[in-house]
Amino acid sequence: MSKTIEEILAPKPGARPPRIYAYSIADAAHKGRLKIGQTTRNVKRRVAEQLKTAGIKNYTIELDESAERDDGTIFSDHDVRAALVRKKFANPELEWMHCSLQDLKTVLTELRTGQRFTGTHHQTFSMRREQAEAVKVTHAYFLSRWAEDIHAVPRFLWNAKMRFGKTFTTYQLARKLEAKRVLVVTFKPAVEDAWQTDLESHVDFEGWQYLSKSSGGDPTQIDRKKPVVYFGSFLDLLGRDAFGNIKPRNKWLHTVNWDLVVFDEYHFGAWRDTAKELFEGEEEAVAKKEANLEYGAALEAVNEDLGVLSEKETEFLPITTRAYLYLSGTPFRALATGEFIEEQIFNWTYTDEQRAKKTFADKNPGKWNPYGALPQMRLLTYRMPEELLAVASAGEFNEFDLNEFFAATGTGKGVQFEHKSDVQKWLQIIRGQYMPKEVEGLKTGSAAPFPYSNVRLLQYMQHSFWFLPNVAACRAMANLLAEKHNVFWHEYKVVTAAGEDAGIGLKALPPVRKAIGSGFTTKTITLSCGKLTTGVTVPQWSSILMLRNLKSPETYFQAAFRVQSPWSIQNPNGDDPNEEEILKPLCLVFDFAPTRALRQLSDYGIGLSPDESNPETAVKDLVSFLPVLAYDGANMTQVDAGGILDIAIAGTSATLLARKWESPVLVNVDNETLQRILDNPEAMAAVERIEGWRALGDNIIETIINKSEEVKGLKNEAKGKELTEKQKEQLTEEEKEYKSKRKLVQEKLIKFATRIPAFMYLTDFRENKLQDVITKLEPDLFLAVTGLTVKDFDLLVNLRVFNTEQMNQAVFAFRRYEDASLRYTGIERHKGLTHYGLYDTVVARE
Repeated sequence: MSKTIEEILAPKPGARPPRIYAYSIADAAHKGRLKIGQTTRNVKRRVAEQLKTAGIKNYTIELDESAERDDGTIFSDHDVRAALVRKKFANPELEWMHCSLQDLKTVLTELRTGQRFTGTHHQTFSMRREQAEAVKVTHAYFLSRWAEDIHAVPRFLWNAKMRFGKTFTTYQLARKLEAKRVLVVTFKPAVEDAWQTDLESHVDFEGWQYLSKSSGGDPTQIDRKKPVVYFGSFLDLLGRDAFGNIKPRNKWLHTVNWDLVVFDEYHFGAWRDTAKELFEGEEEAVAKKEANLEYGAALEAVNEDLGVLSEKETEFLPITTRAYLYLSGTPFRALATGEFIEEQIFNWTYTDEQRAKKTFADKNPGKWNPYGALPQMRLLTYRMPEELLAVASAGEFNEFDLNEFFAATGTGKGVQFEHKSDVQKWLQIIRGQYMPKEVEGLKTGSAAPFPYSNVRLLQYMQHSFWFLPNVAACRAMANLLAEKHNVFWHEYKVVTAAGEDAGIGLKALPPVRKAIGSGFTTKTITLSCGKLTTGVTVPQWSSILMLRNLKSPETYFQAAFRVQSPWSIQNPNGDDPNEEEILKPLCLVFDFAPTRALRQLSDYGIGLSPDESNPETAVKDLVSFLPVLAYDGANMTQVDAGGILDIAIAGTSATLLARKWESPVLVNVDNETLQRILDNPEAMAAVERIEGWRALGDNIIETIINKSEEVKGLKNEAKGKELTEKQKEQLTEEEKEYKSKRKLVQEKLIKFATRIPAFMYLTDFRENKLQDVITKLEPDLFLAVTGLTVKDFDLLVNLRVFNTEQMNQAVFAFRRYEDASLRYTGIERHKGLTHYGLYDTVVARE
């Protein structure tokens, strides 16, 4: 019987490659087991059909992956179960296996690649675009330095915020370098888990050996044919006693020629101050313990060597290596002082992350976004009513003093706020229940969006972090919230993570986790004055209330980023392991001292973009992904970059502005710079004309250089043998002498720098580079104000005595402050001004 053309040329059925799936059933009989099968149909429907007849509903689809090998051939569910049996996993019945999801994924990877893996090397994901870029630029820089000098030991900085994936990316760099010996030195030992997990779970690192003090293993007995990673804390591996002696158990470090040394969580000296500021509200003994967890006392020497004196690592570390990689999330000091130049830095900031999130979503609508769960921040500032401002205002511009407002006294249950009735009013304000504010809302026709009243904000207040000035304030707040009349706050479980009884470091975390639970039905408020602001991830925290004065942007954003951890559910319906439900698209930062908050924001934006000559552009880039809403007492409005700078700088007191010109980062006094001055007779003559220089005594520069070299020599000697008592005494005395003299030189140079604002005020040239005003337009005025000739100043600048990058920022702050403060009085001194002349560049005014 003949067939029709249609039958002969039958349409090809829609082919689907087979899928391997696995599901679990939540009951005692199936505990620890997975049902492993395959289908070419939709896995959800296939599993639902299987279990429908038995009426089973308590199942979860754990895995849904392709059954294709890398070469295009297919493997079956029988192959998968057989591979698990070979690994000694039990096959109690038919398609059921007694194994974990991790074990199953390892077998699937083995079947796809044809390899056998030790442990559970099952991850196969590739690097994200930015991770691949970091490896590429770092590898290229190392190669370029070695091409110039085969003995060079290059250094590179990854300025990457949390969740960049630094451990995985570092290992990929090591692979690219074909490194066999990698030393990871951390300043925060708590991060070890990530370093070990990434090495032991990804197929790219099969055969690599991981060793550390906690994981055991003898570093002298490793398989020398396979790559090895040794992980240790700075204090344990490289710490020395006061006289430079190395711990005996670490002598082996000398004998290994490392291919790559990684400094993890290194914050370049500034972290010492940040750690102190974060915990300064704690009781003294507790603060010391907390700060030492973040920044051990033994790091003082290495920070001076690296940061202040610009020493090379080989001068003070008992190790040899081909290259150094620095990993940091807040390296402001390293960037600001030019310790790393542009080609030595890879940046991945909050702005980069959020830009990548938006770009991916725009280009791939409907697809899973690898950045999708990372919440975008919002900063909301509130100006307090006059009656509260009157209670606690301080400084030249009467800024709301949070530390004073939340001051508390007493002990135990008797701790109370000194301004208790005013703090009670504040609690009513953030609920939108304060009568004068309600009246204002009626007048303007709209209620202000207060944290615990506005419907859009309230959903992010379910789990919040309140950052208070000190332990007494935390306890007083807990007591006040618990009082009978504060019925609204009784819905929230209040956890006081402050004081010694709360535990040191991560020990303060369990009570918070217990209170939050899964986070879906609970409501919590965590009160802290420093604890849990570093090194912890609590996904459910969605908002932070800044209720204390903070000086540095590093401290401010270190605390703020605690609430930026992603909160999402993988496989929310138990039927699609590739689905992700995002529970926290935004996170909120609330601040009640607007000027101070906006100053922190502007400093943070500028600090992240040290090469951007126009600060407004740097801030604009940040606020495009961190919108700022400001409540002025009547209306809530969005503030743009220009407005932020005007508030931050015009709201800056003259004293604070002057500090920019008194900053040590404006001048360089390392040995190399001092040697350049010493080698140039004209430069020596110039510095001697600086006011007060001659009072320092003869040959001060030579003394500093010689004494520091002697100290360096003694320290190097100490690496190999114990110093005599006389040598130890000599080391201590000479170190004190050269450090104090270096500080005196620094102070004299800074004193000269402070004359420059006076010169700027007296000159009318605003659109010209300050360098040109000094050298070409107003040389006589400059000499009269500063005491130096143009030629002298030019020579010192060329010798890098003055840091021009920092000069640019200081000049910009002066220009903006001067104009904004004059406009405030109704004076437009420089009408029609379109540009600002900075020190050695010009930027657009708007």
